[in-house]
Amino acid sequence: MPEVANYHQELSNRISAIVEKLIKGNSLYQVKLNQQEMIEILVELFGQFSPEEMRDLTEHELTRRIDKILVLEAVSGTLNDLTPEQIKMYDEAVKRK
Repeated sequence: MPEVANYHQELSNRISAIVEKLIKGNSLYQVKLNQQEMIEILVELFGQFSPEEMRDLTEHELTRRIDKILVLEAVSGTLNDLTPEQIKMYDEAVKRK
């Protein structure tokens, strides 16, 4: 059982460092995302992989995957933040394409 706790802590530390770095470097993330909430979500998500699978992921690959998830989280619901006028402009722009 201590192995599971150690792995969970290792995973949490690894993900926390990456999320902190990515959020510091991206103003959209800073505005749209809660860092601690994202860390918890990502630890749960990546915790579904085996320790071996996670340890085989390079820092670059894990950072790339986390960044893609953060982008999705940051932009999801963006249309809900628009005013009716902005939605109309968006709809017209999409129709032209």
